[in-house]
Parts: sequence; C-alpha cells; structure tokens
Amino acid sequence: MHDFRSDTVTRPSDAMREAMRDADVGDDVYGEDPTVNDLEARAADLVGTEAALYVPTGTMGNQIAARTHTDRGQEVLVERESHIYKWELGGLAQHAGLQARTIDGGDRGVVTADQVHDGYVDADSHRPGTGLLCLENTHNSKGGTAISADDIAAAADAAHDHGVPVHLDGARLFNAAAALDVPASDLVDPVDSVMFCLSKGLGAPVGSMLAGSEQFIEDARRVRKLFGGGMRQAGVIAAPGLLALENRSRLHEDHANARQLAEGLGAYDALTVPEPETNIVIVETPDSAEAFVEALEAEGVLASVFGPQRVRFCTHWDVDGEAVEAAVDAVGRVV
Repeated sequence: MHDFRSDTVTRPSDAMREAMRDADVGDDVYGEDPTVNDLEARAADLVGTEAALYVPTGTMGNQIAARTHTDRGQEVLVERESHIYKWELGGLAQHAGLQARTIDGGDRGVVTADQVHDGYVDADSHRPGTGLLCLENTHNSKGGTAISADDIAAAADAAHDHGVPVHLDGARLFNAAAALDVPASDLVDPVDSVMFCLSKGLGAPVGSMLAGSEQFIEDARRVRKLFGGGMRQAGVIAAPGLLALENRSRLHEDHANARQLAEGLGAYDALTVPEPETNIVIVETPDSAEAFVEALEAEGVLASVFGPQRVRFCTHWDVDGEAVEAAVDAVGRVV
C-alpha cells in the first residue's frame, strides 16, 4: 500500500528509534530534560528567534500562541481556509475566547496588507478590537503554496502598524523555505511567533515547535501547562526531533516527487491537476472525491478527500519515485 494521505504518516528511521532509546532525559516541567533543552535551542536558532518551546502537536502550538498573544473576546484575523480556523475544532473560541474575522487570501492564500488594514477593528466601548493576525506558510488548503518573505512581511507590517502581533502557522515552514530557496529565518523574521511541525515532512514521530521572544516563550510555557502539555521525561520523543531537523535538506526530493506525480496525473483528461509548489498535489475529480479515494484504495494507493470533488496527495520520505509511478498507474485504472 502506497500512502499519500499526508506527510504525517512517515515511520521513524532506525536512527530515530536508537536516539529515543539512548536519550538523556529529565523532568521537562522543571526544565531539566537536556534533550528537550537542546531541541528547543536548536529550533530557535534555525528560525532566528530568541527561544522555542517543544509541544506535542502543531494544533496545540497554534492554540498556545493565540492564547498567549491575546485577551479574551478580542478578534483574530485569519485566512478563511487556514488550518487554525478551519481544522482545529474552533479552538480559537474554545481555548482563547477569540472571535475570528476571516480574510479571503485568493487562490494561494496570500493575505495582503490592504486586507489587514480593512479587517482591523479598534477597541472601543462596543467592540473588543483586533488582537492577533494569523498567517500560514505553506498554506495547506491551497495546495501547499509557499508564501514569499515579502508577502509575509507586507501583511505582518500592516498588523504591526496597528500594534497587533502576528503568529505564523508554519507547520510546513521548511517546505516553504526549500521551495523559495531562502533560510526559514527569512520567512519568520517579520512575525512575532511561529509554529512548525517536526512530524510532517521532517519525519519525526511526534512533536512541534513554538518559537518567539524569550518573554513570549516564558508566557507560552505556562499556557502549555494549562492546556495539559507539560511533559516529563520528554527527551525520548524529543531526540528524534533533533534528527528530524537535519532532514530539511531532503525536502526538495518530496517536491520533485510531487511534480512528477502531478505531471503523471495531469495526463488524464478527466482530472485537473495544478502544478504543485511543494509536496502537496491537489486533484480535481469529475465526480465524487470520496468514491475516487475508495476506488484508489482498492488499487493499493491511499489519498485524502479534500472536498466534494477534490483529492489531496502528499509526498514524503516514505514514498519514492517508484511509489509515484504506482500511484499514477492506479489512478489511471480508476479514471
């Protein structure tokens, strides 16, 4: 079975399993786990921030950031198909008491400066005011689009003009950096905090990082505890995260496989397949996406329903060129 459902399905390497077994550990709630401390320092260095915090999931990282940056009742500006708004169970309302004001980022999910200015609301005796802008890079629902540093900076600068902090959901941040051929720190520099996942394209079995200023991370650590994310001997799961950070250099292989997959699928007249920017391939089917995915599974390939007539394929380190060819052939039999 070739699994293209997500880059979260990767299995840890033998080296990661060995690192888990041999990890030097301590109680992380007391700040005494040396492996976690090393991971946090390394993550902060890679994205150019003062500090970082290890969290169990990307969703928790995003929700911690929203709670840390804001006061209850404030508005948060979000792209209307962003993960933090669309796929996190209404956490902005449940965990931080925030009201979401959505922005249409168009085909690529790019929020503009004008849209931020238009969406901003002053606090007064009737309105809570805008407390946060959330951006996403790469943009999952838009097919893994890699948003440039200039576009991130334009939206962030507009928010900062109003004194509003900016959080970047960078679950696949390093995919964006690889696609744009820039350091990840360039994409993070304009914002106040960033979350990125270790357990997607980087291949770790669990975990994400939340990064920002020292004061932000100090505050976020308390919110992590509030949300039940305080961990003890977490070095056993942080150790493969350190190795995962070194996998940044191979993400271009996933992108090449995605382009190969899109080219092969695009040859079928029944399908519409935009050229991917990173490791996500979106396929528009003529009929039910659910029926398409079910038929594909019977042919030995797994993909994800992404809308009534949309299917998502995601490349990762557990699928190679041979798997891509098998997927193209299986789709051909289905269509």
